[in-house]
Order: sequence, then C-alpha cells, then structure tokens
Amino acid sequence: MKSLILENDKYQMNWVEGTVEWGTVRVPKGIEVAVQSEKVDGDIYETYTFTNVTAHDIFTSLKDIGIYTTFNDDYKDSETCMTNRCHAHIWCGEEITYVMALRMGGDAPHLGMVVTEGSIGGYSVERDFAKMSNDRGDFLLHPVPITLTPGESFQISWVLFTHNGKEDFYRQLPVYNPKYIRVSANQFTVFADEQISLEIEPAFVFHPNDVEIMKGGMAVDFSCDNGLIKVNETPVEPGEYCYQICVKGVKTHCNILVQPTMMELIKARCYYLAEKQQYHNSLSRLDGAYLIYDTEEGHIYYESKNDYNGGRERVGMGILMTKYLQQKEDVYLEESLKKYITYVERELLEKETGRVFNDYQRDDSYKRLYNYPWMSLFYLEQYTLWGKQDMLECAYRIMKSFYEQGGAHFYAIEIPLERICCELERAGMEEEYQELLTYFRTHCDFVAETGTNYPAHEVNYEQSIVAPATNLLLQMYKVTGEKKYLEAGKKQMAVLELFNGTQPDYHMYEVALRHWDGYWFGKKRLYGDTYPHYWSDLTAHAYRECAELFGSEEYVYKAEAAYRGVLSMFRADGSAACAYVYPVTVNGVEGGYYDVYANDQDWGLYFYLRSHS
Repeated sequence: MKSLILENDKYQMNWVEGTVEWGTVRVPKGIEVAVQSEKVDGDIYETYTFTNVTAHDIFTSLKDIGIYTTFNDDYKDSETCMTNRCHAHIWCGEEITYVMALRMGGDAPHLGMVVTEGSIGGYSVERDFAKMSNDRGDFLLHPVPITLTPGESFQISWVLFTHNGKEDFYRQLPVYNPKYIRVSANQFTVFADEQISLEIEPAFVFHPNDVEIMKGGMAVDFSCDNGLIKVNETPVEPGEYCYQICVKGVKTHCNILVQPTMMELIKARCYYLAEKQQYHNSLSRLDGAYLIYDTEEGHIYYESKNDYNGGRERVGMGILMTKYLQQKEDVYLEESLKKYITYVERELLEKETGRVFNDYQRDDSYKRLYNYPWMSLFYLEQYTLWGKQDMLECAYRIMKSFYEQGGAHFYAIEIPLERICCELERAGMEEEYQELLTYFRTHCDFVAETGTNYPAHEVNYEQSIVAPATNLLLQMYKVTGEKKYLEAGKKQMAVLELFNGTQPDYHMYEVALRHWDGYWFGKKRLYGDTYPHYWSDLTAHAYRECAELFGSEEYVYKAEAAYRGVLSMFRADGSAACAYVYPVTVNGVEGGYYDVYANDQDWGLYFYLRSHS
C-alpha cells in the first residue's frame, strides 16, 4: 500500500508515506508470506500469513520478522506537520497491540490500528540519518518469537480505522477487537511508600478461573469485581515490576516502576553529583564544574562538543542541587554548590551584563539563546535559598540580555516568566518588573500571533517548541489576567497534548514523543524514540497550569503522571541516564537501553521536586 487518504479528509494527507512501502515484510529464509488486504466500509483489514516452506522446524527471534507500518511521522516544517503528518503512538502488548496515529494539528479524522489476530512483541525503526532529528523513521512491527514445523503457518491480522481523537480511539478498540483488554494504573511510576494499583478490564465475559497474572515468574493475587480485575500490592523494593496478564487465553502485559521515596531518590542523586560528577582540579578552569559521568566506565567526562561541554543543559545539575537545599540543610552539598557557582561566575556568566556563555572559558563561539532562561532560573533558585538581592538582580539582567539579543522571537525552554515577575514585584523592584513585563508581553504577543505556524529551532518542529509556547502564554495570563493569552494558550495546549500517549508502560505513559536526544546527549549516539526524555516534563508544566486555571482533576492526574514519567532516568544509588532509547533496533543497531552517560537529565528530578514544594 503506497497511499492511504482518509475519507472526508480536507487535507488529503497520505497516512502511510515512508521510505519503504507499507506492508513490506522482512522474514528469515524458509518462510514465505501471503498478504491479504480488504477495504470494508472505509476500514482496511490486513492479514499476513507466514508459512514454513522448508523440511525443518524454524525457530524465530524477536527481530527476525518485521512488517513495515510506515505511519507518516516526521518533521518537515510546522505548516506541513499541522495538516499532513501524524504522531504514531505505538503499543506492542502481545495480543493487545495498537497504534494511535494523531494528526499533529489535531484535526480529525485520525487513523488507528489494532491487531485482531496474532501477537506483537516490539517495534523497530529505520531512519533517514540525513534528516537528523527531523525524521522519526519507518516502523517495523515484530511478531513474538515463534516455532513453525514444516508446512505450518501463523497469522498477524489488523484493522485500520478512522477516529476523532484519543477518547474515541480507545472507545473503538474493543469494537474492532472483541478480545481487547484495557489496563490502567493509579500511576505507572510509584514510590516505595505507595501502593501499586492496577485495573484490568477485558471487553469480554470471563470467570475468575480464566485469569492468571504473573510477576517475575510468581503468581500475583487479584480480585474480580463487576467485570474488573484488580491488583493491589505493596512494593517490596525499587525496580521494574512487569505484570504478565492472561485472561481466557488472551495475553498482554504492563510495566510499573517502583522508585525509593521522593526525597531518598533526590538525596541520592545530589550526593552522586557532588561525589562523582563535580570536577576537582585546581590547575583547570573546569574546576568546580558539574560534568558528564560515564556510568559504564566509571569516570567523569568533558568534551568541547556542545552537548558534552561544561555549560548549556548541564546547569540543571546546579539547579537541582539548589532546589534540594531549600528543602534539606546539608553542609557538604552546600559547599559543593558554592564551588559550582564559583565556576559558573568565572567561566559561564558575566554577572554585570547578564551575558551567558556556551562553554567554560567564557566561550561564546556558538551563540545559544536557550542557555539564558536556564541561568536566570538558577539565580532565582539561589535567591529562594539564600535571599540575597544581588541574585535576583542577576536573574533579571540575564533575562534582559536574552531579550536584547532577539529572545522575543525565540521559543526558549523554561522561561521563568511568572516566577521572576512575582519575585521582582515582591522585592519592590518596580522598574525592573515593568521592563521585563514589557519584554514578556512582546514575546507572548508574537507567540499568540504566530499560532501553530511555529518557527524552526534546533529541530524543525517538536514538543519543546509547542510546550514553551503554551507555558509562556498561560503564565502571562496568570500575571496579567488578560484573557487573550488564556485563549491563545488553550489553542497551543490542544496541539501539545497530541505528543503524549497513554500506553500501559512507565516508559511511555504520558511521556511526550521525542526521538533524537539519545544521539545528541548519549554515549552511544543513537537516534530513536526516547521514552523517556526529561523535556517531556515541559508538557507536565502545561498540564499543571491547566489544572490550576480550570480546577481540573483530570489535568492534576495527567500532570503527576507526566512528571513521574521521566523518573526512570534515575536509580536508587543516585546514578542516572540521559535518555532511554526504546525501539528494539534503530537501523539495525540494538535499542532498548538506558544510555550510560549521566548528562543533562537532572532537570526531570528538579521539575518533580519543584512541583511538590
């Protein structure tokens, strides 16, 4: 199938455009494939029959068979993305496998796919590396490993259907697949002092004797109530809890992550930063810097290449440390932080002008506006910790410098609009407050007028362009009370939410689609879906703003889920990973791993602590 244009689609989008044709199959030698495709009432039913044509048994591994499902998911430019590209939210849950494809601009009709026969164990991607961060790639679905005797066959069947959005998609799944099983949880990431609570809802009639739930090879207790299967457990220790679910022979699973208590996790991480990721060498100008740590080889690491250097996103380590010290006094960690601040003010920041440099030695050979709001936030957190006026003044000068360099047309990440306005006003710095408010107004007016025709940044179009737009506008409404900013923010929010899926896995649940961070920040330098990456929390901020503005319990839950969704990047011993590359393979290279670089991920832990302070 080379083209699929949905009925009544005014944009005439091709939903299955890829480098390889949809339905192309990759199989081991000795297996032949027959493909049937039929259109019924606008839906497309496809069946792939795999037959062993040899005289010997064939045993497959997960990667051996792949079916190309080329959902049209890439970032050409924002205008094209709004109407003619989709976010493909993939869940490979054995017999409960589906893809929720959402047009990036939100206009229905959208495309859905659900497996109706057979079992899918994972997916891989094949990318066009020439497009760098802007191509998510062609998807391959992998049937679970199987054994075929001579002449034996098995089938994978699915149906492609239209839907009107997330709620309608999930409503239709049991219509097309009567064997559908819905799996939900109180949270897919929980802390050690919390309960694991699962609800499993088959779309079919069953008896308790038809149910088997396993975890780590052991049976799990459950109860049945009015068509619901419930699991409630107290976690024994941190780690992944994979629940294998079988109801009336239908198999699927969900993944829960258990972390230590919040403050235990954050304390361990801060000590790890101080003990392993702070550089101590009085002969070097990097002395005091928080740098990358290679958890595989066990050493600190620096490279002048942008995403491995001594500045930029890595200021998040200092911000986390500062935030933690607002909660807990700790002389050792405070000395570490002070040494880092000495490094920052010597190498990365000109306090008198607010100029922020890209790397140590005040190297600004690469101009980067993203660095400014982060440094301003760092000084705002210091101001909260120590209450010194010059820290607030420094935060102000940094943001002023940002705007003097053209920031009003730039969708910078994590601009502390509301925070700095409130602090300046509370401190009686009326002139500085009004000056920044004027800059913020100009910026927000530009964002509102631009709408969804987003300018390209380091990626042509991405979640961390839409999220800053949303958060800026909602914060501006809270500061000014002007409804035009609220209305503009709502329009951004509708587009932002489309990046997030709700697959029953702590890697993916309310985690925004991103697919390049493992390459730019990791040691293995591999592109591919990063479930999770910490900038997913920018969407959590927007959820939280909406929860406050609209009194919405739904957004309260979604914000908490999104904040928790990035916590798998941190371990109980304080070590961390900059990204999890999720696919089985990316262009044939093994995926499914946490990168060994502890690099820039501490923003995720900071955001969680900030949201609960």
